[in-house]
Amino acid sequence: MKKHLFLSTFLTLVSFQANAQSADLASAIGPEETSSSQAYEEKKSDKQIADDRGAFSFLNFSFIKKPLKLFSNEPEKVEEEIIDDSPDKPKSETPLERATRLAEEGDAEKALTLGYMYLYGQDGVETDYQKAFHFYHLAAQKDNIVALNNLGSLYFNGIGTDVDYEKAAALFAHAAELGSDDAAVNLGFIYLSSDNSDYFEEALNLFEKAAKAGNNTAKFMLGYAYYKGFIVEQDFYQAVKLIRDASNAGFDEADYIFANIYANGNGIAKNYGNAIKHYRSAVSQGNVASMMELAQILAEGKMFPRNLIQAHILFNIASVYGAQNAAEYRDELEPALKMEELLEAQNAAESFKESPSELTQYIRQTFGPNIRLYIDRNLEKSTRKR
Repeated sequence: MKKHLFLSTFLTLVSFQANAQSADLASAIGPEETSSSQAYEEKKSDKQIADDRGAFSFLNFSFIKKPLKLFSNEPEKVEEEIIDDSPDKPKSETPLERATRLAEEGDAEKALTLGYMYLYGQDGVETDYQKAFHFYHLAAQKDNIVALNNLGSLYFNGIGTDVDYEKAAALFAHAAELGSDDAAVNLGFIYLSSDNSDYFEEALNLFEKAAKAGNNTAKFMLGYAYYKGFIVEQDFYQAVKLIRDASNAGFDEADYIFANIYANGNGIAKNYGNAIKHYRSAVSQGNVASMMELAQILAEGKMFPRNLIQAHILFNIASVYGAQNAAEYRDELEPALKMEELLEAQNAAESFKESPSELTQYIRQTFGPNIRLYIDRNLEKSTRKR
């Protein structure tokens, strides 16, 4: 079943203990417990919002987890059964038949539910992309913002219909105008992947709109634009506010950038301990850039107490992920380790399993493993033109 689609394909086209020398994997790369109840609520909120909307972004259909039913939330009326053996008795409708009839008659919620069911093969129906497209189309005609966004997703990916990027963009734009921050983010990424720089400012406007609605993907993208000075004037104060929110929500790339912000004191008091904390949080989710950065810090011992064992672990893990020069850096550390330390470090690296947050999984599956590239690539292009 075609459920996992990635934007990268489209883009190719259009606290460590101070003196510890333990190879314990948890202390090497495990995240510290978050003391902020607000951070917990934000993580929880992101998932709840996605579940409640039933919304998926245009390249990831697997994030919808809330099961939908044919029946509304209103309790069914139970009436006394009357036995009628008359041959002229009309055949009673099944729940599916009733939902289908109501959807065809203009019930947007029933159409939306049926679209979901046929897309996934839920509640006893088989997967049928054409029917999924049909029912999403019916609901979209009623200006249902979830249906508009989802129909745009189907057009974008050619699921149940032919690929049509223009129709997808138009549907995302309409849904965004009606208040869908998911659609605003989708359209913003489309604009950023365009070769036309005239669209970039509009992309940031869309991210700003979605960020105000609480969308953490949009907060990160807008914050990163301020951090890099992309389209907007570089403003570390604004970047800190926005990227902190995305970090608190559990996004690994936000943790990585926030760690860099702490390490360099950009718009916030320089704090190496907090930088390490955020690197560790990102590493636990499988963030390769954080693995490399943290390993270098521990190998050098300038920002934080030197720990060659943990540096070796991190370089070793990063090499498995294909990080450039990770294997070379790992091998350079081996002569400084005792044999028992080396073996312990190797075992620790081999046992590593990333634990990405739901938000991180969603963003990776929807927009790719490094959404900073949407801005970085455009910055590189503009630099070459000068």
